[in-house]
Amino acid sequence: MSKNKIILFDLDGTLIESTDAIISTFLHTFKELDFDFKYSIDDIKSLIGYPLDIMYKELGVEDEKVWEFVNSYKNRYRVISKEQTTLLENALEAVQLASQIGRVSVVTTKTRMYTMPLLEHFGIAHFFEIVTGRENVENPKPHPEPILITLEQMNYNKDLHDVWMIGDTKLDLIAANAANVNSIGLLCGYGEELELREYTNFIQKDAFSAINFLKNLKNQN
Repeated sequence: MSKNKIILFDLDGTLIESTDAIISTFLHTFKELDFDFKYSIDDIKSLIGYPLDIMYKELGVEDEKVWEFVNSYKNRYRVISKEQTTLLENALEAVQLASQIGRVSVVTTKTRMYTMPLLEHFGIAHFFEIVTGRENVENPKPHPEPILITLEQMNYNKDLHDVWMIGDTKLDLIAANAANVNSIGLLCGYGEELELREYTNFIQKDAFSAINFLKNLKNQN
């Protein structure tokens, strides 16, 4: 019996291009809270994929002030996220094809509260069974909890389902390995190829290429 595919997508850098929205929001919070930001834009980019509190700590914000910055970020991001975010090239086609060859969900470190309006804005929310965001778990990626909790809600059965986590950073791949599921690293986002190859045997240029790869796997079963 052929296994049924479950396909889990990361969001930022995998399906959506949100760099401008994220960077501008960080800079806004630094200005709003009168923070002397000593790092570079590239330093912010290198942390995308981690939870906001960890990002702020890595960028020099003191522990006791981190949540003030996170709240400032969320207030600003809610206002500008749609206008400063786009779907990555072929992302729509990737999600459409994925829904034809398997069951599809999103596993992201972005909060679900801000993820759902974006997915609806781009007209792709209906493709996903489950959308697991930061507030739905205690431990975000690279911990396996976001993947495991999503699979539990999808009534995952290891004897029936072939699971693939698709993402652009090592956090996605480490989480997949820890959850004992397959993974594909993408080159269209924030991760570097050499780093991604440390954690997966499968690398594709973007989400659509990854889904085509899985479609061909299905045809070979």
